[in-house]
Amino acid sequence: MTEPVATLEDVREEYGFLEGDDRYRLLVELGRALEPMPEALKTEATLVRGCSASVWVYPAVRDDGRLHFLADSNAHITKGIIALVLLTVQDRTPAEILSTDIPDSLAPFDLKTQLSSNRTQGIPNMIALIRETAARYAA
Repeated sequence: MTEPVATLEDVREEYGFLEGDDRYRLLVELGRALEPMPEALKTEATLVRGCSASVWVYPAVRDDGRLHFLADSNAHITKGIIALVLLTVQDRTPAEILSTDIPDSLAPFDLKTQLSSNRTQGIPNMIALIRETAARYAA
């Protein structure tokens, strides 16, 4: 039996109690909990540009029209960051994703202060790719 996926609120609450290395560990755990992404989907087309580590994001449309994203990274912290980003949009309709202020949802995590600029530089690109995908499917 699989564990239920944590909500963004659950993670935000836990993160707030933690400091330093424990926050890193939480991000790594989030990354490990991501649904596995098949190697065949890790292509140039699914690669997020501008990240210091390799990050791949692949969208799938569920039967009910909601978007479900698969993601992976070759770096543990970065994989945790994309997992955190996905918690804001996973299994939502394209319209819901477009109306979600993803940076605002992530603001309580204060990632720019908590992590090096190398680790956070790709976050806007991850968000942009997700929003562009939602816009494509909303059209």
